[in-house]
Formats: sequence, structure tokens, C-alpha cells
Amino acid sequence: MIVGLRIVTKIPSLLHTPLMSGIMALSGVNIIGAIVAAAVAVQTSSKILGAIAIIFCTVNVVGGFYVTERMLRMFKHKTG
Repeated sequence: MIVGLRIVTKIPSLLHTPLMSGIMALSGVNIIGAIVAAAVAVQTSSKILGAIAIIFCTVNVVGGFYVTERMLRMFKHKTG
């Protein structure tokens, strides 16, 4: 956690949004992998773990898009 915090604080703020977009693309690949793993699972416990993986990956993607949208709103000019 400390290493991750140090790395994130060293990244310029202009690069945060492109990095978030890249991470969301990777999480999308994770969702595809979780769907495939759950689809080919034979045992019920494996199917349950696959479903949990799908849920966690989806939460990660949705949360990432939410954070990215908030960051983009910070950079918009306010009129009025």
C-alpha cells in the first residue's frame, strides 16, 4: 500500500485520467475472462467463484468510470 501511494503521488495530475482509462480497459478484459471461466466451470463452487469475480470486476469498472467522470468535471470551466 505504501509503495502504491508513493507511485500515485509521483504521477502528474495530467496523467491520472489516461491511466484510469487504461486500467478500465484492463478491467474489461478481466470481466471477459471471468465470464469465460464461469461459463466453462463444471463444479457449482467454481461457478459461484466465477460469478463473484464477475461482480467484483464490474464494480471495479463502474467505480473507475465514476471516479474518471468526477475528475473530468473538476477540469471543466464553470460558467456564470
